[in-house]
Amino acid sequence: MPTRLTKTRKLRGHVSAGHGRVGKHRKHPGGRGLAGGQHHHRTNMDKYHPGYFGKVGMRHFHLLRNPYWKPSINLDKVGTSQFIIYDKGMTTDMAWQLWSLVPEETRDAYLSGKKTDTAPVFDLLPLGYSKVLGKGKIPEIPIVVRARWFSREAERKIKEAGGVVELVA
Repeated sequence: MPTRLTKTRKLRGHVSAGHGRVGKHRKHPGGRGLAGGQHHHRTNMDKYHPGYFGKVGMRHFHLLRNPYWKPSINLDKVGTSQFIIYDKGMTTDMAWQLWSLVPEETRDAYLSGKKTDTAPVFDLLPLGYSKVLGKGKIPEIPIVVRARWFSREAERKIKEAGGVVELVA
Protein backbone atom coordinates (compact mmCIF):
# COMPACT_ATOMS: atom_id res chain seq x y z
CA MET A 1 0.00 0.00 0.00
CA PRO A 2 1.40 3.44 -0.86
CA THR A 3 2.28 5.59 2.15
CA ARG A 4 -0.09 8.36 1.12
CA LEU A 5 -3.07 6.02 1.66
CA THR A 6 -2.08 4.80 5.13
CA LYS A 7 -4.05 5.66 8.26
CA THR A 8 -1.18 7.60 9.84
CA ARG A 9 -1.13 10.04 6.91
CA LYS A 10 -4.88 10.64 7.30
CA LEU A 11 -4.49 11.29 11.02
CA ARG A 12 -1.80 13.97 10.67
CA GLY A 13 -2.97 17.12 12.38
CA HIS A 14 -5.28 15.29 14.77
CA VAL A 15 -3.35 15.40 18.03
CA SER A 16 -4.23 12.06 19.63
CA ALA A 17 -4.79 10.13 16.37
CA GLY A 18 -8.10 8.71 17.53
CA HIS A 19 -6.84 7.34 20.83
CA GLY A 20 -8.10 10.06 23.14
CA ARG A 21 -6.26 12.38 25.53
CA VAL A 22 -7.35 11.07 28.93
CA GLY A 23 -7.28 7.28 28.59
CA LYS A 24 -4.35 7.23 26.19
CA HIS A 25 -3.35 4.42 23.84
CA ARG A 26 -1.77 1.91 26.17
CA LYS A 27 -0.77 -1.63 25.22
CA HIS A 28 -3.35 -4.22 26.42
CA PRO A 29 -5.45 -2.63 29.15
CA GLY A 30 -7.87 -5.55 29.52
CA GLY A 31 -5.25 -8.27 29.16
CA ARG A 32 -4.48 -10.36 26.09
CA GLY A 33 -6.87 -12.85 24.56
CA LEU A 34 -9.27 -14.51 26.97
CA ALA A 35 -7.66 -13.02 30.07
CA GLY A 36 -10.05 -12.13 32.88
CA GLY A 37 -12.86 -14.45 31.83
CA GLN A 38 -13.59 -15.24 35.48
CA HIS A 39 -12.78 -11.74 36.73
CA HIS A 40 -13.11 -8.41 34.93
CA HIS A 41 -14.53 -9.91 31.70
CA ARG A 42 -17.01 -12.16 33.48
CA THR A 43 -20.16 -10.45 32.14
CA ASN A 44 -19.00 -10.98 28.56
CA MET A 45 -18.17 -14.66 29.16
CA ASP A 46 -21.47 -15.34 30.94
CA LYS A 47 -23.50 -13.61 28.25
CA TYR A 48 -21.82 -14.76 25.05
CA HIS A 49 -20.06 -17.97 26.12
CA PRO A 50 -22.21 -19.71 28.75
CA GLY A 51 -20.72 -22.95 30.04
CA TYR A 52 -17.18 -22.05 28.98
CA PHE A 53 -15.79 -22.66 32.47
CA GLY A 54 -16.34 -25.73 34.65
CA LYS A 55 -16.66 -29.47 34.25
CA VAL A 56 -19.57 -31.74 33.36
CA GLY A 57 -19.96 -35.50 33.65
CA MET A 58 -17.55 -38.27 34.42
CA ARG A 59 -14.04 -38.75 33.13
CA HIS A 60 -13.36 -41.67 30.80
CA PHE A 61 -9.72 -42.71 31.05
CA HIS A 62 -8.15 -44.31 27.95
CA LEU A 63 -11.17 -43.62 25.78
CA LEU A 64 -11.14 -45.70 22.58
CA ARG A 65 -13.44 -44.15 19.99
CA ASN A 66 -13.19 -46.97 17.45
CA PRO A 67 -15.65 -49.38 19.13
CA TYR A 68 -18.31 -46.64 18.97
CA TRP A 69 -17.79 -45.90 15.25
CA LYS A 70 -21.16 -46.45 13.59
CA PRO A 71 -21.98 -43.96 10.80
CA SER A 72 -25.47 -44.75 9.54
CA ILE A 73 -27.31 -44.26 6.26
CA ASN A 74 -31.01 -44.52 5.47
CA LEU A 75 -32.51 -46.82 2.85
CA ASP A 76 -33.77 -43.91 0.76
CA LYS A 77 -30.16 -42.73 0.36
CA VAL A 78 -28.78 -46.23 -0.25
CA GLY A 79 -30.19 -45.99 -3.74
CA THR A 80 -33.69 -47.31 -3.96
CA SER A 81 -36.33 -44.56 -3.94
CA GLN A 82 -34.69 -43.00 -7.01
CA PHE A 83 -36.41 -45.61 -9.21
CA ILE A 84 -39.75 -44.01 -8.33
CA ILE A 85 -38.40 -40.54 -9.11
CA TYR A 86 -37.04 -41.75 -12.44
CA ASP A 87 -40.38 -43.30 -13.39
CA LYS A 88 -42.29 -40.11 -12.62
CA GLY A 89 -40.34 -38.29 -15.32
CA MET A 90 -38.22 -36.07 -13.09
CA THR A 91 -34.75 -35.04 -14.18
CA THR A 92 -32.02 -37.65 -14.22
CA ASP A 93 -29.85 -35.31 -12.14
CA MET A 94 -32.28 -35.72 -9.29
CA ALA A 95 -32.23 -39.49 -9.64
CA TRP A 96 -28.44 -39.51 -9.85
CA GLN A 97 -28.14 -37.40 -6.74
CA LEU A 98 -29.84 -40.15 -4.77
CA TRP A 99 -27.73 -42.77 -6.56
CA SER A 100 -24.53 -41.06 -5.43
CA LEU A 101 -23.23 -44.31 -3.92
CA VAL A 102 -23.22 -46.21 -7.22
CA PRO A 103 -20.74 -45.83 -10.13
CA GLU A 104 -22.15 -43.86 -13.06
CA GLU A 105 -22.27 -46.70 -15.62
CA THR A 106 -24.04 -49.03 -13.20
CA ARG A 107 -26.41 -46.28 -12.16
CA ASP A 108 -27.39 -45.60 -15.78
CA ALA A 109 -28.05 -49.24 -16.58
CA TYR A 110 -30.29 -49.89 -13.56
CA LEU A 111 -32.21 -46.60 -13.74
CA SER A 112 -33.08 -47.02 -17.40
CA GLY A 113 -34.15 -50.64 -16.92
CA LYS A 114 -31.56 -52.06 -19.35
CA LYS A 115 -29.96 -54.22 -16.69
CA THR A 116 -32.32 -56.67 -15.02
CA ASP A 117 -30.33 -59.93 -14.98
CA THR A 118 -28.33 -58.99 -11.85
CA ALA A 119 -29.07 -56.99 -8.74
CA PRO A 120 -27.04 -53.89 -7.85
CA VAL A 121 -24.62 -54.43 -4.96
CA PHE A 122 -24.20 -51.70 -2.35
CA ASP A 123 -21.05 -52.36 -0.32
CA LEU A 124 -21.32 -49.62 2.28
CA LEU A 125 -18.23 -50.21 4.42
CA PRO A 126 -15.68 -48.88 1.88
CA LEU A 127 -18.01 -45.89 1.36
CA GLY A 128 -17.78 -44.95 5.04
CA TYR A 129 -21.08 -46.31 6.37
CA SER A 130 -21.55 -49.22 8.73
CA LYS A 131 -25.26 -49.24 9.66
CA VAL A 132 -28.36 -49.17 7.44
CA LEU A 133 -31.53 -47.62 8.86
CA GLY A 134 -35.03 -48.18 7.49
CA LYS A 135 -36.26 -44.68 6.61
CA GLY A 136 -37.79 -44.30 3.16
CA LYS A 137 -39.65 -46.44 0.64
CA ILE A 138 -38.03 -48.91 -1.71
CA PRO A 139 -39.55 -50.32 -4.91
CA GLU A 140 -39.87 -54.00 -5.77
CA ILE A 141 -36.40 -54.20 -7.30
CA PRO A 142 -33.98 -56.63 -5.66
CA ILE A 143 -30.74 -55.17 -4.33
CA VAL A 144 -27.81 -56.60 -2.38
CA VAL A 145 -26.72 -54.49 0.58
CA ARG A 146 -23.54 -55.22 2.54
CA ALA A 147 -22.96 -53.56 5.92
CA ARG A 148 -22.00 -54.35 9.51
CA TRP A 149 -25.38 -53.55 11.04
CA PHE A 150 -28.99 -53.30 9.85
CA SER A 151 -32.02 -52.06 11.72
CA ARG A 152 -34.97 -54.47 11.80
CA GLU A 153 -37.01 -52.15 9.59
CA ALA A 154 -34.24 -51.85 6.98
CA GLU A 155 -33.77 -55.61 6.86
CA ARG A 156 -37.52 -56.17 6.49
CA LYS A 157 -37.89 -53.65 3.64
CA ILE A 158 -34.90 -54.99 1.69
CA LYS A 159 -36.12 -58.60 1.98
CA GLU A 160 -39.71 -57.67 1.03
CA ALA A 161 -38.37 -56.10 -2.16
CA GLY A 162 -36.62 -59.38 -2.99
CA GLY A 163 -33.20 -58.12 -1.95
CA VAL A 164 -30.45 -59.65 0.16
CA VAL A 165 -28.91 -58.40 3.39
CA GLU A 166 -25.25 -59.36 3.84
CA LEU A 167 -23.48 -58.83 7.16
CA VAL A 168 -19.82 -57.87 6.82
CA ALA A 169 -17.32 -58.10 9.66
